[in-house]
Amino acid sequence: MTFVVTENCIKCKYMDCVEVCPVDCFHAGPNFLVIDPDECIDCTLCEPECPAEAIYSEEDLPAGQEQFKQINAELAKKWPVITEKGEPPADADEWKGVEGKLSKLER
Repeated sequence: MTFVVTENCIKCKYMDCVEVCPVDCFHAGPNFLVIDPDECIDCTLCEPECPAEAIYSEEDLPAGQEQFKQINAELAKKWPVITEKGEPPADADEWKGVEGKLSKLER
């Protein structure tokens, strides 16, 4: 089992989750983070650290968020590993909790 970053992270990208990951399985894109499912050890440490509440166990993905399992797997192969928390986008708080952001995902 793995954890999955979902739509709530798009344009928020807070990165609090990154520093608690013991296996460095987070990858960063322009406005979104993903978890490499091949590296995730299901430790659960990242889930409570996410201010946007965007991280879920693959077994507990909210309805309508199932495609993010594939998106995380695909983009983890393309994007660089991130191990340290950076600054979130300046408008992150404005995007927190906004629904329908998939079209805003920058690949």
